[in-house]
Amino acid sequence: MTQPDSEGQILIGPASYGKSEVRLVKVARTTPRHEIHDLNVSIALEGDFVAAYERGENAGLLATDTMRNVVYALAKEHPLDSVESFALALARHYLASSPSVTRATVRIVAYPWSRIEVGGVGHDHAFVRGAGERTASVSASEEQAQVEAGLDKLLILKTTESGWEGYHFDKYTTLPETNDRILATILTASWTYEPREAIDFNAVWEGARARILAAFTDHYSPSVQNTLYRMGKAVLETYPEVRRIRFSLPNKHHLRYNLEPFGLANDNEIFHVSSEPFGLIEGTVERRP
Repeated sequence: MTQPDSEGQILIGPASYGKSEVRLVKVARTTPRHEIHDLNVSIALEGDFVAAYERGENAGLLATDTMRNVVYALAKEHPLDSVESFALALARHYLASSPSVTRATVRIVAYPWSRIEVGGVGHDHAFVRGAGERTASVSASEEQAQVEAGLDKLLILKTTESGWEGYHFDKYTTLPETNDRILATILTASWTYEPREAIDFNAVWEGARARILAAFTDHYSPSVQNTLYRMGKAVLETYPEVRRIRFSLPNKHHLRYNLEPFGLANDNEIFHVSSEPFGLIEGTVERRP
């Protein structure tokens, strides 16, 4: 049986608790042309929770069930005009609702739905799920709030203007060099905003997404690393509101399949898509201090 720590030498370190993956759908019905917001919200609270962890005293804890209820109640009143503004509203509520909370972090994933087109016109209340989830994260204390936004699960590919040459060879290297390959990745990007007021989160998110995709296309890519830098540079040059941007780019390998055993030539037309193992290229592009 474990003996109690009578000298108080064992303490609870940094800790948080919260509610994860609160699924929220809001349908705006103010006009016959409906709008739909589909969100996944996760909350983590930090603060003075020593009594709860070490002595089992729960008086300073907000129930995670309450955290969930707050998401739905605030969504009723909030226009959900941007996921960043909703995350800020939630974080500020949790800070105000419990005196033991010193920091609230709210992460939101927004699932993209677009209108089904009928006769070239978007339907009033029928939607199809799109690609590339919008993300937002707010970490707020009484003194300040840090806002991040991003993009996840966006599969992008170009069939040429990509290569991999001039890399270091050692005795175990077997991969041949190439100046013409498929470049494909499932893009994740997150950027941190400068601490300023009156940021148009929707405009910057849409614009950053467009700049990332444009930069993916506008050059011969000697490496995923170089393309990562170019995409980040394009966002930072366009939006002074953004302090830094981080990318995670798994290399979704498309390997030219050997058709010679069948007496057929393969002029970069037939590929085997390999899911494992895969290269993973990650990096942050930021402004010089």
